[in-house]
Amino acid sequence: MSYVLQRIAQAVPVLLGLLVFNFVLIHSAPGDPIYLLAGQSGDATYYAEMRARFGLDRPLLEQLGRYLLNVVRGDFGYSFAYRQPVFQVIAGRVPATLLLSASGLTIATLLGVCLGVLSARHAETPLDHLISAGTLIGYSMPPFWLGQVLLIVLAAGLGLFPVQGMTTARGGYTGVGAVLDVLWHLALPALTLGLLQLALVTRLTRTGLLEVLNEEYVRTARAKGLGQRAVLYRHALRNALLTVVTVVGGHIGTLLAGAVLTEIIFAWPGLGRLIYDATLSRDYPLLMAVFLVVSASVIVVNLLTDLAYAMLDPRVRYR
Repeated sequence: MSYVLQRIAQAVPVLLGLLVFNFVLIHSAPGDPIYLLAGQSGDATYYAEMRARFGLDRPLLEQLGRYLLNVVRGDFGYSFAYRQPVFQVIAGRVPATLLLSASGLTIATLLGVCLGVLSARHAETPLDHLISAGTLIGYSMPPFWLGQVLLIVLAAGLGLFPVQGMTTARGGYTGVGAVLDVLWHLALPALTLGLLQLALVTRLTRTGLLEVLNEEYVRTARAKGLGQRAVLYRHALRNALLTVVTVVGGHIGTLLAGAVLTEIIFAWPGLGRLIYDATLSRDYPLLMAVFLVVSASVIVVNLLTDLAYAMLDPRVRYR
């Protein structure tokens, strides 16, 4: 418990630094949100009134100070475009991103571990080389390119999957039908996102297993008469997964970055699409809040990764 509290205390200045950095970066970018909000037909007086209403007429340091003070109070501002508190807007998009990211991570982890085990059991055989080549090709494909290929071939071409969205617009499904409809729309985005990490998980599992299978305790287990399956899954695989958990947890940020592109390609209504729309509309409060949520998510995932590492390896103790 003390370790968790210590990590949380360390995260506070990190998030504060990210808040300042994002604020300066976003406000320094070209473009004026007032023209997007008020249109191009207003006069100078009208634009000045709009800037004063949103506090954009003050010096940048003063705006930063007011923003940090409001954040301490729990006020993250209102969205320029949606005219709602930013976290109310974000809350409506988080479930879609969590569903997509979790699905992509599940595909990469389960399929990657299975392929890694299969590759390790048949090391230096044609099957091993085929798996390595296939996963490497998948890893080398950028998500924006792979997503468009899947979209053109499987959705627009063959009609096997929907082209965009999270649900069928006029479907009117309920219950199990609604769940199946979401899964149908989820298939291509999740596959696109999962292939980003598939090769990494496969290679790590294969390498970890080959190293562990040469350890003394594995040879001892075999000497006691345990079968190959018991040695592999009960003894070797658990220790081989330590590296997989550590590296995959550290790549959550990469997964979220890939989710942004994937959501744009498939019009998936999550945080990635929200970041894209907020950037186009120069919605400063919404952009800063989304970046804060993503940064906090990465910190939380890294903490959970460390705790999972300790659960897999009883020798690890955090103090």
